[in-house]
Amino acid sequence: MKLEEKKQLVDEIHATLANSSIVVLTNFKGIDVKTMSDLRGKLKSSNVYYKVLKNTLLYRAVEGTHAIGLKSFLIGPNAIAVSSGDPVSAAKILYDFTQGQKNFEIRVGALNGKILNFEDIKELSSLPSREVLLSKVLSAMIGVPTALVMALNDVPRRLINVLVAIKKAKEEA
Repeated sequence: MKLEEKKQLVDEIHATLANSSIVVLTNFKGIDVKTMSDLRGKLKSSNVYYKVLKNTLLYRAVEGTHAIGLKSFLIGPNAIAVSSGDPVSAAKILYDFTQGQKNFEIRVGALNGKILNFEDIKELSSLPSREVLLSKVLSAMIGVPTALVMALNDVPRRLINVLVAIKKAKEEA
């Protein structure tokens, strides 16, 4: 790879990292091509960028991004997973993949500038997805006004029931 191509690749990776919410370094040593292709397909369907890079290029690309803390972990073969969307889906896919593969390893991650170890990524993967959390918030927001309307409608209904009972009592008397 020529110097100009390397610079262009570093700039591309830097731009991707600058717009990311989560970055995860993985060790893929010992994974066959078919299995790696399956992982890439799952990640791509969740809009997660996954690429095997030389550490020297990645070392330069993380400069000035929230993933700068990953510099000290750039040893050995690394692949990088970057998501600018939902960080939970990326963590979930990678963690689930580690359960089926003994050779695949999640080394470290960065979530909006905070360094995450394997246990942190495991906890992140157990969270509900963004859509589920949004639906829970929305149902709570809808529930409060609905309960208020029902409470306000209950007062006139009870008053009418009392008036009907009084009318029946007067008619019988």
